Amino acid sequence: MRTGVRAPLWRGIAMAAGLTAATALAAAPASAATTPPHFTDDFGLTVVSQPAWVDETHRTFTFSVSSDQVPNPTLLPGQVAGQHVIMVTLPEGYDGSGATRYPVLYNLHGNPDMPNTAWNQRVTERATLGTPLITVAPNGVRSWYSNWVNPGALGPQNWETFHLDQVIPLIDANLRTVPTREGRAITGHSMGGFGAFHYAEHRPELFSYVGSFSGGLDLLSQEQRAAVVATELSPDSGTPTVGIDAIFGPPIWPLDGVWNAQSPAQHVASLRGMGVAMYVGNGGDLTDNPVQAVIENRARQTALVTAANLTAAGIPHHFADYGDGSAWAPGCTGKHAQEPCLQADMNHFVGLLMGRLQHS
Repeated sequence: MRTGVRAPLWRGIAMAAGLTAATALAAAPASAATTPPHFTDDFGLTVVSQPAWVDETHRTFTFSVSSDQVPNPTLLPGQVAGQHVIMVTLPEGYDGSGATRYPVLYNLHGNPDMPNTAWNQRVTERATLGTPLITVAPNGVRSWYSNWVNPGALGPQNWETFHLDQVIPLIDANLRTVPTREGRAITGHSMGGFGAFHYAEHRPELFSYVGSFSGGLDLLSQEQRAAVVATELSPDSGTPTVGIDAIFGPPIWPLDGVWNAQSPAQHVASLRGMGVAMYVGNGGDLTDNPVQAVIENRARQTALVTAANLTAAGIPHHFADYGDGSAWAPGCTGKHAQEPCLQADMNHFVGLLMGRLQHS
């Protein structure tokens, strides 16, 4: 179902949820746990840094692992060589020794970004306040959430295997989760929106809901290919830089078969039976913050292609095509990496998935 931004229901839900979450966050109760969970090594992962609370509310903790699937990730400033930080936000009252189990939302960050940045923590905690939901944000750097075709001197960069076959079972083994498809959802922003659809399409048995916040979903688009190549070549996206064929192979015909095969927009059939949602603006005033405006405008084009293919396949979906953001959330002007827009996206998406995910 495609939903227009002018629909009063959408506007009311987004604004009310944002205001309620923002008000409640200031007085958020501490988690029932005073000591963060302890994680044990397994599934090819070594826990190199045990969970530690990020602040006194005892809702969000970070921990670090090393992985045999991505032993040498590229790094952004502040990251440690050979390690992957993972941020987890627990529901209020979480008790690791209790009988209650919680569904899990995997939230994939964009590039350049990290899972444990302050804005990712704020958006997650606000959107999930008062909600019986665990949120997990794993490291992704410039991964494009894929098993790389030509990682070269970096060695294995099997990000899809790392996240789906290592991180997910590690979380299920160490937290009180609902460890089934019915208790699991995935979403992401920008590169992370690509990753969410990519993972859900490849492994539909793992997820019951998928979302994209301004994701670049169409690898057949030459503009989207240019965006991927830019992240490979730019040191701002991680160091060391890599070649233009590192992730998906050469981006030009007739050598671009992997690009075509891995494009989420054209491979939506496996999402049938899953909840699907997309959120995107049009960039708003293109003279205001033009880089972020143009990136969002182009991301919208990939969402339109994806929505058309979902419709043609008869797959129901929510599509918040919110234009310049003025009717979506206060402070949102339709730009690409704008916290008020992303907060409204996450607020609405959490409301959707909690109507579907299994609780126990």
